[in-house]
Amino acid sequence: MIPRIVTSDEVYILPLKDNGAPDIPGEYIYLAPTSNDPITIRFTIEGTSSICRQGSLWVNIPERGSEFRRDHYREYRLNPDFNRTIEISIPVYEAGAFAFYTTYAELPPLSSALATNESASVESKTTPTYYIDIAPRLSLDGRLLPLPALSIFSVISKFMGKYPSDWENHLRGISGRGYNMIHFTPLQIRGGSNSPYSLYDQLGWDPECFPRGEENVQQMVDSLEHNHSLLSLTDIVLNHTADNSKWLLDHPEAGYNLNTAPWLESAYVLDTQLLVFGSRLEKLGYPKELLSADDLIKVMDGIKKHVVAEIRLWEYYTLDVDRDVDAAIESWAVGQVHIPQGIDSSVLDKLKVGSVEDQAMYLVQNGLVGNDRLGARFRRSINPKVSAGLIATLFGKYRGEADEAVIRSKFVQILDVVNVPFYGEYDKEIGEILQQLYNRIKYVRLDEHGPKLGPIDQENPLIETYFTRLNKADASKRLKPEDLVLVNNGWVWAGNALVDNAGPQSRVYLRREVIIWGDCVKLRYGSGPEDSPWLWEHMTNYARMLAKYFAGFRIDNCHSTPIHVAEHILDEARRVRPNLYVVAELFTGSEEMDYVFVKRLGLSSLIREAMQAWSTAELSRLVHRHGGRPIGSFEVDEISKRSIESAPTSPGLADGTTREVLRRIKPVPVQALFMDCTHDNEVPAQKRDARDTLPNAALVCMCASATGSVMGYDEIYPKLVDLVNETRLYTSESSSSKEVKIGGGKGGIGGVKKLLNEIHTLMGKDGYDETHIHHEDQYITVHRVHPESRKGYFLIAHTAYPGYGNGNGAFSAVHLSGTKARHLGSWMLEVDDSKEAKQKVESDKKYLRGLPSEVVDVPGIRLEVNSTETTITVRDKFPPGSIALFETWIPAAEHSAGLDTYVTSGAKEAMAELDLVDLNFLLYRCEAEELGGSDGKDGTYDIPEHGKIIYAGLQGWWSLLENIIKDNNLAHPLCENLRKGQWALDYTVGRLERISQQKEFAGLAKPADWLKNRFDAIRGIPSFLLPRYFALIVRTAYKAAWDRGLQLMNDKVQNNQWFLQSLAMVSIQMTGLVKSASLWPKKLVPSLAAGLPHFAVEWARCWGRDVFISLRGLYLGTGRFNEAAEHIFAFASVLKHGMIPNLLGSGNLPRYNSRDSVWFFLQCIQDYTRYAPDGLAFLTKKVKRRFLPYDDTWFSSDDPRAYSTESTITDVIQEALQRHASGLKFREANAGPSIDSQMRDEGFNIEVNVDWSNGIIFGGNQFNCGTWMDKMGESERAGSKGIPGTPRDGAAIEITGLLYSTLKWLAKLSAEGNYPYKGVTKSDGSEITFSAWADLLKSSFEHSYYVPVNPSDDAQYAVNPAVVNRRGIYKDLFRSGKEYEDYQLRPNFAIAMTVASDLFDPDHATGALVLADEALRGPTGMATLDPSDLNYRPYYINSEDSTDFATSKGRNYHQGPEWLWPTGFFLRALLKFDLMRRNTEHGRVEAFQQVTRRLAGCKDHIRNSEWAGLTELTQKNGEFCGDSSPTQAWSAGCLIDLYMDAAEYSA
Repeated sequence: MIPRIVTSDEVYILPLKDNGAPDIPGEYIYLAPTSNDPITIRFTIEGTSSICRQGSLWVNIPERGSEFRRDHYREYRLNPDFNRTIEISIPVYEAGAFAFYTTYAELPPLSSALATNESASVESKTTPTYYIDIAPRLSLDGRLLPLPALSIFSVISKFMGKYPSDWENHLRGISGRGYNMIHFTPLQIRGGSNSPYSLYDQLGWDPECFPRGEENVQQMVDSLEHNHSLLSLTDIVLNHTADNSKWLLDHPEAGYNLNTAPWLESAYVLDTQLLVFGSRLEKLGYPKELLSADDLIKVMDGIKKHVVAEIRLWEYYTLDVDRDVDAAIESWAVGQVHIPQGIDSSVLDKLKVGSVEDQAMYLVQNGLVGNDRLGARFRRSINPKVSAGLIATLFGKYRGEADEAVIRSKFVQILDVVNVPFYGEYDKEIGEILQQLYNRIKYVRLDEHGPKLGPIDQENPLIETYFTRLNKADASKRLKPEDLVLVNNGWVWAGNALVDNAGPQSRVYLRREVIIWGDCVKLRYGSGPEDSPWLWEHMTNYARMLAKYFAGFRIDNCHSTPIHVAEHILDEARRVRPNLYVVAELFTGSEEMDYVFVKRLGLSSLIREAMQAWSTAELSRLVHRHGGRPIGSFEVDEISKRSIESAPTSPGLADGTTREVLRRIKPVPVQALFMDCTHDNEVPAQKRDARDTLPNAALVCMCASATGSVMGYDEIYPKLVDLVNETRLYTSESSSSKEVKIGGGKGGIGGVKKLLNEIHTLMGKDGYDETHIHHEDQYITVHRVHPESRKGYFLIAHTAYPGYGNGNGAFSAVHLSGTKARHLGSWMLEVDDSKEAKQKVESDKKYLRGLPSEVVDVPGIRLEVNSTETTITVRDKFPPGSIALFETWIPAAEHSAGLDTYVTSGAKEAMAELDLVDLNFLLYRCEAEELGGSDGKDGTYDIPEHGKIIYAGLQGWWSLLENIIKDNNLAHPLCENLRKGQWALDYTVGRLERISQQKEFAGLAKPADWLKNRFDAIRGIPSFLLPRYFALIVRTAYKAAWDRGLQLMNDKVQNNQWFLQSLAMVSIQMTGLVKSASLWPKKLVPSLAAGLPHFAVEWARCWGRDVFISLRGLYLGTGRFNEAAEHIFAFASVLKHGMIPNLLGSGNLPRYNSRDSVWFFLQCIQDYTRYAPDGLAFLTKKVKRRFLPYDDTWFSSDDPRAYSTESTITDVIQEALQRHASGLKFREANAGPSIDSQMRDEGFNIEVNVDWSNGIIFGGNQFNCGTWMDKMGESERAGSKGIPGTPRDGAAIEITGLLYSTLKWLAKLSAEGNYPYKGVTKSDGSEITFSAWADLLKSSFEHSYYVPVNPSDDAQYAVNPAVVNRRGIYKDLFRSGKEYEDYQLRPNFAIAMTVASDLFDPDHATGALVLADEALRGPTGMATLDPSDLNYRPYYINSEDSTDFATSKGRNYHQGPEWLWPTGFFLRALLKFDLMRRNTEHGRVEAFQQVTRRLAGCKDHIRNSEWAGLTELTQKNGEFCGDSSPTQAWSAGCLIDLYMDAAEYSA
């Protein structure tokens, strides 16, 4: 038998929000594959989110073997499904910057009127484009080289000497120091300035380095990889070319000249005149050498006089008044008159008598031309036809009607006013121009930190010219002078990186804001290849040529490169080399803009530099930023493995299994290439103290990012190498023929750098990504460790900034808890940076040399090791410039299977035999439940500085840990508590061990044992790691318990969306064994809590109404039929007066004061027979009766009559119906303060009757509250004690609907022979069938409850127009004690609509639902009263004891606060009636989407609820209510009901 082949697929889950955006903080998606295998991105989209309406996902990730095209997107249709999460899995084979977006038809507002043609295609909306960056897979010596393992070394190629001899020596020395990638500045032919970044020919290789061109380059690259184990990286320069590039004479259109960029004319005129003025200073009497600010001010006065005034720069801003007046009069004279559309006679009449300013504004708004950009002089003008129209308005249409001199005078006046703001614009810009000129001249001539260029002459002119002027004699005859003036490139301080500085919308060249590079002509790409075809082709060939040879690019001046150009260039380069490493420096001025470049270009790393730190503290901050995650960080990857059977991969492989490793996409910072020093910044000998070369380098090497250095840094060159003007060649001690040895030595830090680089590469390859950085005075310590093996490296660095002297400085002993350490070495750097030493080094005319230096071993480190910790102290000599390096490990983490593997294994098996009651104890149990179950001994765990966790079970820990892990919040009080002691571990295991001794919970012994073993495995590790491992174990157990819970539910829950699964888990949360609140007096069974923690134990736990509103969803919807049946039996057993109790009291003290509970109970029995496997057979089951049937006698539960008789469920149903048909009238048993201290005496009297003229049941009075809106007034101060907030006497609409549903059901059962009774006996003794009673109700329902939209229809309904507040609604009550209460809009009508839809006229129903959607629906709940009602009080505060009759003691509980459970019924009714009117597939999808949109608040709530449930109620607009029960059974159950309905409609 051939063994099964198991392969792993790395799958990254990418959830999309309702608007199509990635549900990833910051929306930056960066993935670094860990192998050469393809990875899979799995988009997950809720089945009927907004983007699913005629929606498609568009992705430009190519198929295997296909070439990536940025604009080539594949379409994936989003097929809507309310009960599913859509999953689209796309394999990714290559690195790069990929993109996706969605298109969809926007969901229209909910309306009672449908569009005439539902199936017509609606206009498509497109989301923004989002990016997925896949890191390149670099490999060296046949092994993957992750980006954090890179150690990069920069060289300036023109200083490398002769190729290949000198080059090979240097390359050997670079490799010998442990670097694994070399960065070359550009290797192409340089321009006249000799700068490596000013290229003469992008396609030509530097002949000095590579005399045989590409052949030599190929040889060099081969040698790098095969002989020196070095990858290579080179700069790509896209913004500019050398000012003497020969091809500019053939293709001046590749630059911004006065033809391709005419808007630069004014800048060119100014630049030219400034040069002329500078050359004539002496002649004009101005100082040629500036020695003071006074000299500069004189020159500035000359600029105003001889430059600004002479070139008449204002003409580029203003209208030519004479020209435009002439044109206007001429146009008027020949009848070419234009009055713009929309200008009527009233406007013209006003213009006739209006001011000159009004007339000028008219011309600007309707006739201004040439205002889009600068250009030639007087480019701005007024359309003569529009001017002619104004002349006709003011003076008449014909020539003879007015004096042309008068017209001319008037129009000159008007156009002078038009010019006023243009002159203002000119004045402002001239001010800016002069200020910029002053600042720049002052900097280069006078400032202390400037270059002090000396006399103004031809070599150092007054200004740096902004333009290259090509020689006409060298150019083709076809070229005009305007073609030969090309703008130079440069940078603008704080400029917008996405704006083209030489484009038509920018004036930085005119305003002299550009810091210019005089040797570089700026390249003009335009918006695409069609704008500059030759340049695009030329630069594309350049990029492809570089990609052929080099593993990576550094994009020079990336922030100034047009982003669409960079995209194209990188796409082309990646076609040649898919795994191209791309780095860049970005000076965009904002992190947000950095992200734009990173995402769109797929930048692998951004260059950051340690030498930018101005102090030890700032250096510590930089190391911290790039160091990695804190030590002991939480494991964020929730890796789950699900096996999928796959087809045989090839003949002979019988079958294979693919194991999917599912990973969550984590928010990550942009990856860094952290350099100790770059090739264009000053070295430590210049900026700090030369001795800081060593600690600075060591700190960089300890970071969890790519790192780098530059030739001259390790060698301790005295200053930055001038890459333009320097001519000497590199020397390095490491480039000698000797092998670089680890440790001290003369001539730089190469020996220690070798060790540092080797450790850095090892840590990067193996994933050491946790770091602790500590700053103390002059010291920085870094400890970097592997997150699983806990092996690591520890560095002490004594930095050397000016003024630090030679002492040890202040450094406390280091205590490494639970950690062993091995000393690898201690070294200090000694440098002779005296003036003489510098002069000697600088005097070498041929070679660049380092300062005399030596790395010396330092003996002054003491290592003390005991059983609990390692202590490191600095003794004797450890001056600035010293480092000490150690290898560390944690013995307690050296588990045989790997500690992480062990603590995360076996949980599924440990939970495999748990039942749902076990899971209630394992996962949940609030404080009251826990105290009740332990006879008051044990509550929930109390965390100092935080308080008690909300559940004693795993959910209590997880509710905290989920956010602690997400935020990596190691400072949370729970983490501090874990570091201080192991009490949380003891508590978690202890409660399980104790409870598993009880036979009801014996199944918890295995989870207790699993947790004990895992906790025992981590008890020995250092305390700083306990939070991580505690979280890992709890998460593993929690997930396994959660999965076991779902496994015990039906497949509709198991295979549905996360939201339904979260709702379903509330059924476990709410159902448990509670000794004080069983369903039976003498039998302990699990009972359903109304909510937690308010309704957890004793009499307050089990409410008849709450149970049967919740039961359909929590039990029938999850497949928990046994629990459903048990609750039905328990309440059937206590039927009395034809009612079930509202308070069960375990059957001992049931209280019969709710008129609606029995109807929810009967509805649940009906639903049970529909969903449960035993179906109608359930009706024949027998139940023992607590009281005697049809007998109102009260007796205690230990009376012999209690439970002495039994009835079938059928008999119980019949009794309930018959008692109501006969009429009920009784006084509550034990009436008085002992059962209700707030109720007035009248309130204990219960009366219910049927009005047989309409079949409606009426009941209650103004002193009791027999429906769910049952708040009794309690305030003596306010005078509300005993006065219900909402009595709802009369006929509550939901009772009428539930009654009809029951009657219709029983009529059907009776007709089919499945129910032995045909009807009931009325109070007068006559009989009525269920069918007849139902018909009677149906015939009267709309008449009784509907309030018509149109008053003219009132006569058809039982309506009193004088009391109507809103129309188009269904009354909440019929014939209540206060008539206005009938007409209040409340959400209860939706209950009747859901269970008895055929009572309603569909159009009326839809209209009422749409109205309630606007008036009542909040973010999560339904307002319990219309906001337009005078009694609306939406803020419930139960503790308020004021004189306010409406709100004191929370009397307004149901007078405006937004309750969540009615949302379920509202959405069920909305979906039902919306689907009724839909006749197309698109229409049906829209109905589901309307519902989905309205679930968003509830989804957010349960996602963020520490109680893992949905709250009882909120204040207005979803505001938090402190008195609400934070998780309520019916809030969750009623939304499961919605999913049950949706599944049926979908089927």
